[in-house]
Amino acid sequence: MEKVLVNGGYPLHTYEDVEEKFSLYISSDEDKNNIRRAYDFIMRKHEGQLRKSGEPYYHHLVEVAYILADLHCGPATIIAGFLHDVVEDTDTTIEDIEKMWGPEVAKIVDALTKIQRLKLSRIDAEEFEAEDHRKIFLGMAKDIRVIIIKLADRLHNMRTLAALSPERQQVISKETIDVFVPIAHRLGLDTIKSELEDLCLKYLEPEKYNEIKKLLSKRAKTMTKSLDQLKKKIADILFEQNIPFDISARVKSIYSIYRKMYIKGHPFDEIYDILALRIITDNEIQCYEIMGLIHQSYKPVPGRFKDYIAMPKANMYQSLHTTIVGGDGNFYEIQIRTKEMDEVAESGIAAHWAYKEGNGYNSQKEQQEIENKLHWFRDMVSMSNESQDEKASEYIESLTHDIFEANVYVFTPKGKVVELPTGSTPVDFAYRIHTKVGDTCVGAIVNHVMVPLNTVLKTGDLVEIKTNKNSTPNEDWLAFVKSANAKSAIRKYVAKKNAELLRDDRIAKGKQSVLDAFKDREVDEEAAMKYLQDEKTLEHFGFDNVDDLFVGISGHKPTANQIIEFLRIKRPISNVLSGAWTRGKASNTCPVYCKGVGKIAIGLASCCTPIPGDNIVGYITKGKGVTVHRANCPNVAHETQRLVDVYWRDDLEFATYQVDVVVKANDRPNLLVDLMSTLSSNKTTVSNLHAHLTNNNLDCYISMSIYVSDAKRLDDLFHIIRSIKGVYDVIRIIH
Repeated sequence: MEKVLVNGGYPLHTYEDVEEKFSLYISSDEDKNNIRRAYDFIMRKHEGQLRKSGEPYYHHLVEVAYILADLHCGPATIIAGFLHDVVEDTDTTIEDIEKMWGPEVAKIVDALTKIQRLKLSRIDAEEFEAEDHRKIFLGMAKDIRVIIIKLADRLHNMRTLAALSPERQQVISKETIDVFVPIAHRLGLDTIKSELEDLCLKYLEPEKYNEIKKLLSKRAKTMTKSLDQLKKKIADILFEQNIPFDISARVKSIYSIYRKMYIKGHPFDEIYDILALRIITDNEIQCYEIMGLIHQSYKPVPGRFKDYIAMPKANMYQSLHTTIVGGDGNFYEIQIRTKEMDEVAESGIAAHWAYKEGNGYNSQKEQQEIENKLHWFRDMVSMSNESQDEKASEYIESLTHDIFEANVYVFTPKGKVVELPTGSTPVDFAYRIHTKVGDTCVGAIVNHVMVPLNTVLKTGDLVEIKTNKNSTPNEDWLAFVKSANAKSAIRKYVAKKNAELLRDDRIAKGKQSVLDAFKDREVDEEAAMKYLQDEKTLEHFGFDNVDDLFVGISGHKPTANQIIEFLRIKRPISNVLSGAWTRGKASNTCPVYCKGVGKIAIGLASCCTPIPGDNIVGYITKGKGVTVHRANCPNVAHETQRLVDVYWRDDLEFATYQVDVVVKANDRPNLLVDLMSTLSSNKTTVSNLHAHLTNNNLDCYISMSIYVSDAKRLDDLFHIIRSIKGVYDVIRIIH
């Protein structure tokens, strides 16, 4: 039966046509009945509703379902295709959908409904478009089947666009070419992409569209005979070699010709691949055999051979392309691929999504497998999740750059192709491989040469990442990374680390302060912890656990002495008589006190620069009081008679202390700049900086004084300094 043609020659399909399509791969009676129920349901619910063209609204739903069935989508996707407007346009609810077809279909329809209900809500026209697109992507990012249904929906709307006003035709075509065509391309849905492009051009550039259409028709008439002769000659060659094949002709799309003529500036007569032959065979080896046989018989055009089998495109496209000079002197493009490659070339991700019946089929598992194959889709989800607080225009700019304009392809040492956004660096590459690789990245080798981590990668680069399990992300990387997943991972680490450092630092400081107070009253740590963990103590001071109490003590709310007073722990008489709390002349400024030595001056040693938190010991000097050294200071290592116990005060006010250090690193450009930038970003004061080269100018030693509040802060800074590229050690100096 001949199909009724509507809207510029497109066939008007029926439910029977849809059923004929999906019956080719769906045999389950239950699935078929569920699809039929969806059709019957929308026929009742949309009864009397008309499209702008005047045709019954259900025609659109049948056409969307037909496109999905043609892509071999599963029952849930086809059902959702039928139902995608029923919640928006009728009294049906998502709960109704779930009761009749289950949660999977309901979830897809719900996402489609939310997208459909989006309205522009901003005054600024730029924000209108960005906000709308942001919400579309947020809705799409939940399930890739939602994207496929939206593409089918948009394709049929574009086919019937003639019914709308010229203004609406322009607006919808512009949105389609900017948003939906790139998505179809990235999913590898070439057939849908090409048709959408041609339809958009028809309404956006009607004069150029009609001009190219006429030129194309004229060229096809003159070359059809030559193309048929070429097909026959190639077929004879392949028959002689007993190679299985199927050969057909294809005509370049109008939009592809438009790009070459008006964007790349080629005259129509110099576009050689308008007519092409496509050869389908059984396996990869036969693809290369066919290529060799054709090149033996016809002269190939230099620079026109492309091997997308060995190096597939990002959307999984694989094929061999070559251009030859035919016997008539004309140029012809030849495409050679397997049946599986042809399915992917035409249907893209849908070829992998194609519904497979059987007990082992799991739609959620298959969804995950597809997302793993298309890492850009995972990035879109990640960007959607982390962009909630961004301006919508910034989100769209990031999305466009990171996904739609990604065109840098580099290699791992094992030859795997990795796709990255333009301007990406080795750090982006490291995070693309795995988050742990990015987190522990310390260096990069590009094309066998060590390079800085902010080096911009180019297509074809061979990249190897050096890692150190003790290294962590550097906040400064945010200044040059380009990919969304790298930015997200670095930001999450920095936020977590800052929170952990702040809390851990305060817990340690508060704990040490209160334990010192207990120790002064000759209460050991085990007994002190029992007092502090007691429910009465925690309840009195309003804390849920002892760590929270320590945080409070670090901020003097409460103070260690208030804890002691509440517990009514008295200072032993021996300590009082010995003058444990008396200070020498410097007692008002020195952070250290000494028990049992009477009134005496106390000062910090300049040789080992002790700071709060260090293990310390006092050395009784001749006539100068007690000098406080670090316990491992070699200047007092052999003393036995003149050493006394000293303690850090528990009521220290915030202050910074000078520490002398040496940074050891492999010399490189901007090493000092990176070191100073890192210390500055971590709010650390530096003085007395000196640098010199060693080991035949390969290594650099940088000595300097830095100012820190305590030993914990110093340890954190050492950890940060060691993460700087090239740094392999940092040590404290003892003079």
